[in-house]
Amino acid sequence: MKKMFLFLIMASAISCAKKVSQENTPKETKKETVVGGDLDSHGCKASAGYTWSALKKECIRIFEGTKLSHYDDGKTYTTASYVIFEGNKAELFLDTQKESIILERKSEGDSWVNGDWQLIPWKGYVLKKNGKILYTGE
Repeated sequence: MKKMFLFLIMASAISCAKKVSQENTPKETKKETVVGGDLDSHGCKASAGYTWSALKKECIRIFEGTKLSHYDDGKTYTTASYVIFEGNKAELFLDTQKESIILERKSEGDSWVNGDWQLIPWKGYVLKKNGKILYTGE
């Protein structure tokens, strides 16, 4: 009986020691993530699919624009590249560029141009740089 009583006292002492040591252990603080709290410098929410359009001067969802596919040696590859239109201007959002590129055309039916970039309305759209086809789209 004494052995049993001594065993119970030791077991409860060990149990209490574990509980005290766990209480004194600093708990990890969880970083609270706010959904939609990822506003960019223009106030656009990337988590909701919005990107700043320099052409429209507002947050837009580029995937609602015209999708362009990367073109290489006659093969097309789907990429996340898009173009939006506003009047005689077009804004390119390319997977290879950090900033969008704004192209302009002189009149209806002409190509949109900016330096060595040229967007041609032909069987959908063809985007060239320095005369080389880089993207095609419908």
